[in-house]
Amino acid sequence: MNRLSVILLTLAAFSAAGGQLLFKIGARGRENFFEFINITILVGILIYGIATIIWIYVLSYEKLVNVYAFTALTFVLVYLCGIFILNEKVSIAGIVGIFLVIGGLYLIASNYNT
Repeated sequence: MNRLSVILLTLAAFSAAGGQLLFKIGARGRENFFEFINITILVGILIYGIATIIWIYVLSYEKLVNVYAFTALTFVLVYLCGIFILNEKVSIAGIVGIFLVIGGLYLIASNYNT
């Protein structure tokens, strides 16, 4: 995988995580269906959509197994947003899991010959 692909997929992962964070913020405390239609969720959809477009673009010239691995980065970023922005509780197992996912992503992304 080339450097541009890694940069674009990292951008897509950050965008997707940002969209997920906005979904959570926009949905918090809502109960009525129409309450879920708000600016925070709409901006989240826009940002998540941009991430999807970037992801599909890179998918057009990279292998699926390499591109899909970057969804793992999104999981890590969402987890970290939950901890640092939403003040959600963290566990030791969660921290270990983050390091394992990052290590696996590094191994996949750094293997340019696959």
